Amino acid sequence: MGREVLFLIDGFGADTLEQFAEAMPTISRLTRHGIVQTAFPSTTATSLATLTTGTFPGAHGMLGYTVQVPRSGGRILNALKWDERVDPNVWQPVPTLFERASAEGIRVSHVAAKRYENTGFTRAVFRGADYRGANVVPDLIAETKAALQKTPSFVYLYMNDLDVAGHSDGVGSPKWLAALSMIDQMLASLMKEMPMGTRIWLTSDHGMINVGEKIVIGLDNPLHKDVSVIAGEPRARHLYLNSDSPSARKEVASVWQEYLGQRARVITREQAIETELFGHDVSADALDRMGEVIAIANGDVILIDPERVDKEGAMVGHHGAQSEIETNVGLLTITLN
Repeated sequence: MGREVLFLIDGFGADTLEQFAEAMPTISRLTRHGIVQTAFPSTTATSLATLTTGTFPGAHGMLGYTVQVPRSGGRILNALKWDERVDPNVWQPVPTLFERASAEGIRVSHVAAKRYENTGFTRAVFRGADYRGANVVPDLIAETKAALQKTPSFVYLYMNDLDVAGHSDGVGSPKWLAALSMIDQMLASLMKEMPMGTRIWLTSDHGMINVGEKIVIGLDNPLHKDVSVIAGEPRARHLYLNSDSPSARKEVASVWQEYLGQRARVITREQAIETELFGHDVSADALDRMGEVIAIANGDVILIDPERVDKEGAMVGHHGAQSEIETNVGLLTITLN
């Protein structure tokens, strides 16, 4: 005993378990512990930081896919691509569970694609783990097996193929189903290769919806008025304004809410704090990075950045908002014997 694997499938919402069971016979046989709800926004950067620190976004400061870097003249930090002018240890200061486990004598490893190894995001969120990069399924399995040779050991194993297929082609598309089937077969192989007594946990960072209505910010609508920087993503927008004042925030939020109606929930920074949108504990740094107005899409609506119409408008699958499909992920397990 003393061998644990957390297999995280990016973009694997809880609804997938019911709708697409035939495409994943191995996953379907796992014991279901129940449903886990992600923090807001339901996006990879925020969810993985919450997972690996055990704290809410207001504490760890990873408030979205992109946010404005304070006092940078409007520069945006893409959390997954990073910016070397930003120190990952300062941006995300909370000790990771990997660091804490390592201090307790547990061998901790991070198995994922080689391209993620030295990114700022990895240094911010996964520090403390021994990175084992691998780009194909047999190598990912081999690295996981090798990391479990000594006990006690914990492996975080990450796959993003399902998320990529969902963004490009949509949930339920042939490409998406092929990715789901591949991952299911990978799990079957993993279960055959791991040492007896290994306990495998399977979960995700968010689910995904397929787009319906597309709204371009400022195109035949008043949504770009008084907004200087647009960040976040199409389902969860951080908006930074020309004027930094409570009255300006109220005015812009009012304009957005009046125009969008039931298609979105629009709140000011003050309301985000009051409603604990990012958790009950919000650090000064997190407050500094937070959008002055936050727009959360409802239904199948997306709010497109006018400078990214081609990229964001071409994506079929999206996530980031607060629907059950986006925020509910499963937690499944099996102990090998």
